[in-house]
Amino acid sequence: MKKQWGLTLAAFALVALSACNVTTRDDVEGEASDVEPPAEAVDIELLAMSSNEQDINILRDQLTSNGFTVSINQQPDYGSFVSQRDAGNYDIAISSWTTVTGNPDYAIRSLFKSDGDNSLIDDADIDALIEQGSTESPEEYTDTYRELEETLVTENAYIVPLYTSMKNQAFNQDVLQEESVRLSKSRAFAWDSVRYVNEEEQGERPLVLTQAISELTSLDPIKGNDGSINQLNTNMYVRLVNLTDDDAITADASLSYEYAIAEGNEDYYFVLRDDLFFAAIEGEDVVETEERVGIEDVIFSLERASDRDSVPDHRTYTLHEHIGEVTAVSDLTELENATLAGSSDSILEQLESGLDQSIDSLVTDKDAANSEEGAYQVVKLTTTEPFPQVLNYLAHQSAGIVSKSQVESVNTYNVEEFDVNTDIPYGDQRLVTEGSGLENSLYASGPYIMTHKNDYEAVFLKNPGYQAGTEYEPAIEEVRVRFISDSDSALSALRSGEIDMYYGVPENKMNLVEGDEKLQLQSIPSNGVTYLAFNTSNRDVAESVDLRKAVLYAINQDEIIQVYNNDKLPAYSTLSPLVDTGNKLEADQNKVYEHLNAYLESKDE
Repeated sequence: MKKQWGLTLAAFALVALSACNVTTRDDVEGEASDVEPPAEAVDIELLAMSSNEQDINILRDQLTSNGFTVSINQQPDYGSFVSQRDAGNYDIAISSWTTVTGNPDYAIRSLFKSDGDNSLIDDADIDALIEQGSTESPEEYTDTYRELEETLVTENAYIVPLYTSMKNQAFNQDVLQEESVRLSKSRAFAWDSVRYVNEEEQGERPLVLTQAISELTSLDPIKGNDGSINQLNTNMYVRLVNLTDDDAITADASLSYEYAIAEGNEDYYFVLRDDLFFAAIEGEDVVETEERVGIEDVIFSLERASDRDSVPDHRTYTLHEHIGEVTAVSDLTELENATLAGSSDSILEQLESGLDQSIDSLVTDKDAANSEEGAYQVVKLTTTEPFPQVLNYLAHQSAGIVSKSQVESVNTYNVEEFDVNTDIPYGDQRLVTEGSGLENSLYASGPYIMTHKNDYEAVFLKNPGYQAGTEYEPAIEEVRVRFISDSDSALSALRSGEIDMYYGVPENKMNLVEGDEKLQLQSIPSNGVTYLAFNTSNRDVAESVDLRKAVLYAINQDEIIQVYNNDKLPAYSTLSPLVDTGNKLEADQNKVYEHLNAYLESKDE
C-alpha cells in the first residue's frame, strides 16, 4: 500500500448524518460461524466526523460482533478530521467519493492509480487496469473494471465499500419554478436555468443558496476540486462541453456550438461560440470587459490544466493528463477530409449540424470570429492515446476557460519560488474577501462572477456578456451562497424562507421536507460512494491484507441499507454507480475469523 494520503477532492465528501435508532446484529439473524473465533479481540480505531454518527454506530456494532474492539476518533468538523487523518491517528476512516464527471475513469484514477493526486495505493496491476479501461468503449470496459474491482477489493481489500448514496435537494416551490430547478446526477447545480415563479422578481430578488464550506480552496478552476468551490467555479467558468442531467455529453450552454470525434478517438474538434465575453468586477459592480472568450483562451486553459507544473499546488492535473496537444484549426480542408468516428460523414458535416450558418472560413484570431458571416473558430484537442472519456473531463469545472491575458497579468510569480505568504495568485480567495484591501481580479467566462465574500456568504452577479439574448442567458441577476455548515441549520433556513434551495439534503431529513407544503423534494441515485479508507502509513492495516480482509467481511451492507430505510444502494467500489460489474460484498463471519486468526498468527511469528 502507498505510504501517503493525497489531497482531498470535491468529490471527497463526508456524508452528513445524525444519530437515530440503529439496527444491531441481534436484529438481523445471521448464520453461526463454523470457524473458531480469534483467541483475543483485535483493536481497531475508526476516524469519522460527528456528522457521521449514524454510520459510526452501525460500523461499531458490526465490527464488535466480529471480534474487534473498536475505539472511535470522532471529530467535530472537516478541518479537525483532516488534521487527525494527516497525523495518522486512525486505522479506518469513513470516506466518500463522488464521480462528478459521470465517467468511470474519474471514479478510480485519482484515488487508486499510483501517481494519482489522491492515491491510496501503489499497485502495478491496478495501474495497468486503469489505463486499459480508459482506452476502451463502454461496450468493452465492463470486464476490465470488473477485474479492477476484484484486484482492489476482493484480493487486496484496499478499501471497504459501504453504500451508494441518493442525491437529494429541496427548494421552495412558492419561489422557484419546478421545471427550472435541475437535479443532475454528476454536475454541480447550474444557476443559469433557474427561474422565479414571479418572473418580475428576477432582476430584483437575489437567489439564495447554501453550501457548507466557507474557506475556498481557489477560484482558479485548476487549483481546486472540492466541496468548497465545485459549485462556484462550475457557474463562473464556461467549458467546451457540459453534462446533461443524466451524464450524457452535450454542447448545450457550453462554449461550443457543436463538437465532433474523429475516427480513432484521438482527435476531438469543437466549433466555438462567438457570443461569450469575460466579465470583471469594478468595486462591487459587474462589467462586461468586451474581451471575447476565444480560441487562445481555450488553448491556454487546457494546456495549463494538463501541466502539473503550470501553477503551484495544482490539484487537478491527473484529470487532464491525456491531453496531448490543443491547436487552432486554420485549414478548412482538414475538417472536410477528417472522418467522424463510426461514420462515413466528415468532421465538417458534424460540426455544421449544430450551426445556423455554414462554416465558410476558419479564423485563429478570436476577435475575427463572426458566425453570422460564416467565420468560425475551431479548436482541435489531440489525446496522448485513444481516450473517449476525455469529453467527460472537459465537462468538469477544472476545464473551465480562463482569460489568458488576465491570468498571465496576475500570475507574475515564479512557480518554483512561489511563496504562499507573499505571492497572491489568480483565484486566491483573499482577492475577493471583504476587508482584505485587495482588488478583485477575477475574469469570469461563465454565467456569473463573484463580487466578494465574507464568513457569512459569497455574492455573485450575472455576466452581462454571457450568451445574451439566447435561451442560455441567465434570468436571475444576483446569487448569494450562504455558508451553513450544519444540516439542521440549513434545513431550518430553507423552511423559514431564508434560503431558496438546499442542495444535498441528508436522508434523515427528507421526511421534514416532505411534510412541508411549500417545499419540493427531488431525489435520484447519485455517483457518490461511501467507503472505509485504511491508514496507509503507520498502522498494521497498511501491511496486513488479512487484517484488511477481516474488516471487509465484517461489513454487512444489507444491514446498513435497512437502517437507512432503503435510501442507500449497494456498492463494491467507487465504480458501482457507473458500471454494473456484478460484484457484491457479502458479509461472512467465517472469513472474518479466518483472516483475524491468520493476522494474529503472523504477529506471533
